[in-house]
Amino acid sequence: MAIRFHPHALERMAERGATKRNVTATVKKGEQFEAKFSRFGFRRNFVFDKRWRGKYYKVKQIEAYAVRIGNDWRVVSVVTRYF
Repeated sequence: MAIRFHPHALERMAERGATKRNVTATVKKGEQFEAKFSRFGFRRNFVFDKRWRGKYYKVKQIEAYAVRIGNDWRVVSVVTRYF
């Protein structure tokens, strides 16, 4: 199963501090849930222990939204939360 990235998702990842490696791990090993518009969401927490935009955070949470195309996932958007 391949994980492909829509240009919109790549833009959001760059803005929000998510990497392809983070998002791929989230889709493969994260919690899966149903989302709007026949999409699926995936959520996973990562140890962060760094600063993001001037503030220190212990955890980075990635939410990836994807559609199934054949046997592959196409990631269409990504949300990142820090806490």
